[in-house]
Amino acid sequence: MEVSAEGAPQGTGPVLVRRRSPRSLGLREMLKARLWCSCTCSTQRAWTLVQDLLPATRWLRQYHPREALVGDVMSGLVIGIILVPQAIAYSLLAGLQPIYSLYTSFFANLIYFLMGTSHHVSVGIFSLLCLMVGQVVDRELLLAGFGPAQEGPGPGDNSSTINTSAAVAGLRPQDCDQDCYAIRVATALTLVAGIYQVLLGMLRLGFVSAYLSQPLLDGFAMGASVTILTSQLKHLLGVRIPRHQGLGMVVSTWLSLVRGAGQANLCDVVTSATCLAVLLAGKELSERCQRRLKVPLPTELVVIVAATMVSHFGQLHERFGSSVAGDIPTGFVAPRVPDPGLMWRVVLDAVPLALVGSAFSISLAEMFARSHGYSVRANQELLAVGCCNVLPAFFHCYVTSAALSKTLVKTATGCRTQLSSVVSAAVVLLVLLALAPLFRDLQRCVLACVIVVSLRGALRKVRDVPQLWRLSPADALVWVATAATCALVSVEVGLLAGILLSLLSLAGRTQRPRAALLAQIGDSGFYEDAAEFEGLVPEPGVRIFRFAGPLYYANKDFFLRSLSSLTGLDAGRAATRKKERGLEARVSEGDPVEGMDLGPETSTAALVSTAAGFHAVVIDCAPLLFLDAAGVATLRDLRRDYAALGVMLLLACCSPLVRDTLRRGGFLGEDQGDLTEDGQLFHSVHSAVQRARARHRVPAATDSAL
Repeated sequence: MEVSAEGAPQGTGPVLVRRRSPRSLGLREMLKARLWCSCTCSTQRAWTLVQDLLPATRWLRQYHPREALVGDVMSGLVIGIILVPQAIAYSLLAGLQPIYSLYTSFFANLIYFLMGTSHHVSVGIFSLLCLMVGQVVDRELLLAGFGPAQEGPGPGDNSSTINTSAAVAGLRPQDCDQDCYAIRVATALTLVAGIYQVLLGMLRLGFVSAYLSQPLLDGFAMGASVTILTSQLKHLLGVRIPRHQGLGMVVSTWLSLVRGAGQANLCDVVTSATCLAVLLAGKELSERCQRRLKVPLPTELVVIVAATMVSHFGQLHERFGSSVAGDIPTGFVAPRVPDPGLMWRVVLDAVPLALVGSAFSISLAEMFARSHGYSVRANQELLAVGCCNVLPAFFHCYVTSAALSKTLVKTATGCRTQLSSVVSAAVVLLVLLALAPLFRDLQRCVLACVIVVSLRGALRKVRDVPQLWRLSPADALVWVATAATCALVSVEVGLLAGILLSLLSLAGRTQRPRAALLAQIGDSGFYEDAAEFEGLVPEPGVRIFRFAGPLYYANKDFFLRSLSSLTGLDAGRAATRKKERGLEARVSEGDPVEGMDLGPETSTAALVSTAAGFHAVVIDCAPLLFLDAAGVATLRDLRRDYAALGVMLLLACCSPLVRDTLRRGGFLGEDQGDLTEDGQLFHSVHSAVQRARARHRVPAATDSAL
């Protein structure tokens, strides 16, 4: 590759720069080197491995109590106070007893404290994952023949057939009641999802979560929030309706709510309205006064404590039939290995859980790391979140991930390190050991209010759609389609639809990138889009083409159409016509081409290029990200067709990856040495244009001499 004198320092001559020949190891040598490196054992290497797997062993040695301890303790206490009511509330979504949500919060905080690389992320129960877990639990309960698909008598009770067939099939376990079987399903699902996440981390596949784009995640959160809101309306109203499953769950639930609205419990309706008003007012006050308040208002805890006392002393369950949380035992249950049979049944259900949990955890960790000036490791985050699911699955816990709302509270209360997670776990442990029975008379409608108010952030994202549409209609379409599919069909189908639309959007952007002809900016060596800027100077006889995207099998035809449309010459068709008229080696005089008499081949080529208005085409390859085999073949055929017409094809600003691909694809003619590469690849567009001028002057001078 040449370097012209335009870029040389003043006072020196032209400098010849050649690319070093790459030194590549063979596959056998590369595998041998990696195997030797991984098998080498030493004390230092073992300690480094321990530090990589348990980052807390590294940063704890550098911990400064005077600077960070107060903030960590304060944020840990606040998060622990918030975790308790949310854990009890989210048990409604998961279809499990509240004690299991407390177990999950306790173990997840301790494990992420040891293995997480983020200083601020709060890992624990997450409403979207609780909803997905609850759907799987309900389905398996129905298949096992446990009770009707509703929390009391209501329309559409067709469970007798299901129960009988399930009992005949032998699906109902003999040593387990409904609550026991529900947590067995949840732990089996959790273990499989955690194994997926650990495998992703071990295989260094943390980048996979990047394909779940932010519009996809926001749309998924919006659609899932609508589903969660719909599922909690029956608790807000005290209506006993079937818990619908499968496609169209939201629509079916709304229809059941309309039919059963007359059976609403007045006590639950009044309690829900009061709690919603207090919670929303508290949230608005906290947001408006967040600069003055060092600690967010514990509105959820205040509401839950007050509601529990009113329910207990007012005997709302006995007098008005209001549903309550029920007995919450203290202490821990003996660990149990998840059922392998159930694990096989939920293998596919665990895939969306693992993907959603990984994507939200990694994106939150990276977002807060950027805002606070440190870095996180995506693969280690996968391992950490995976272990937060694998290990607690043996202790009656279910799926966890990072949660945005609690992470924001953590940062607002002065969190500096993950030591705050230990404090939060201690608060949850206190509740587990002593305070859990105090929530026995807590109304379920109050828990539903806590869940509904926690959805405010996700539901507010609908206001971002107009701005997203102005910025990128494709991203807005992904957002709307994902949200609508989640709400109207199902959460799993919505996630799949969002992934497919995101990939199609990405493929569409690379399939039809922007193409333009460039012109010179005055007398400088820079060139820009002639259709976008005014006052540019076009180069006579040279067409400079820019293709702002990769050249691969899906867009090679668009590349050729764009080039022929902008230059006014379809090289393939023109070369084919010339070949059909017997001009392969030499054109006989008097043989017409395009209605003209042509002489020798050189004269014919000159006439063709003159009719086209140019004698050279320069392709600016700076935006060309990569080439595949079809792209190399396209450039090779294009060069052949242009050569038949007397038009030069030159490439400028090729990246090392593109140069290597061209060399391996035979475009540069390795058997001819470096001459071919130096004659076709140029470090700048201006040097390629200068070479085109020089080559055109030589034939012109020869013809004039003759």
